[in-house]
Amino acid sequence: MDLVTGGTGIVGSHILEELTQNGKTVRAIKRASSDIQLVQSIFEHYNNPNFNCIEWVLGDITDISSIEEAMIGIENVYHAAAIVSFNKKDRQQMYKINVEGTANIVNLSLANNIKKLGYISSIASLGRTAGQEWYSEKDTWKTSKQNSYYAITKYTAEHEVWRGTEEGLESVMVNPGVILGPGEMHKSSGTLFGTIYKGLKYYTKGTNGFVDARDVSRSIIQLVQSDISKERYLCVGENLPFKTFFELVADSLNKKAPSKLAKPWLTGIVWRLAGFISFISGKKPAITKESVSTSHFVNQYNSDKLKQAIDFKFTPIKEACENTGAFFLKRK
Repeated sequence: MDLVTGGTGIVGSHILEELTQNGKTVRAIKRASSDIQLVQSIFEHYNNPNFNCIEWVLGDITDISSIEEAMIGIENVYHAAAIVSFNKKDRQQMYKINVEGTANIVNLSLANNIKKLGYISSIASLGRTAGQEWYSEKDTWKTSKQNSYYAITKYTAEHEVWRGTEEGLESVMVNPGVILGPGEMHKSSGTLFGTIYKGLKYYTKGTNGFVDARDVSRSIIQLVQSDISKERYLCVGENLPFKTFFELVADSLNKKAPSKLAKPWLTGIVWRLAGFISFISGKKPAITKESVSTSHFVNQYNSDKLKQAIDFKFTPIKEACENTGAFFLKRK
């Protein structure tokens, strides 16, 4: 039996779908507030009848005592639980889940002699350097104002995984770009689809790496089931300008694509206004200084190492957007 953390998130739900589709028995950790009906909808979207084959257990990866029993009888662990946020108010929780939660999973994996740990990291953990455009696994972290707090937590979490390998844990990790797939419209990349669905006029000049959620799940499963260990792989299907990406999203939702370029001075006003509205209303801002800053960077990623290691072929991002858009339109 395999264990999946973050099973109700965009990556975890796709790992569960892929594993059960392949006939694996799986257990998934969920918090009391998690919505497994969304996961069931994702299974239905892919015509997978095996949702009821998942063994759900209540637990919180930040509380090691609550997940000890979930590890019993487990062969492989897929650690996908994480928080993605650019809001300062989420920093404490983000550190607890992304870093301390990963340390707990590593420690329990060692204690229970887990065969292999598959960790879902992020391209953010590579860090960003002013003036650098292309990144690969060879790049090392450099302290920079361009690095978000989310990036810092994922970089630190990777160190917990590497610590585990030094203590005898077999592990492998993937570093996905912006992950696209069925999920919640108000979380992760789903917010991009939600924003364009409501109507977005502006785009920024930046470029980023994107990947289909199905490719993230397929790649980590293939790597865990292989003889490969103590390696990490960038997992990016395509590097696209945000304008091109927004056009693909808009097409998938039958909406008009953003057509006006938002220059840095304009987005600077927007995030400050969003912060003021957040202060008055008490609600989390939809746009932050970190998220706006990232949208202007030109960052591109080389995934040749993954392609060569397991002869991997990525899904076109146009198809990833169409798949995601169809799911959201179906639930509207």
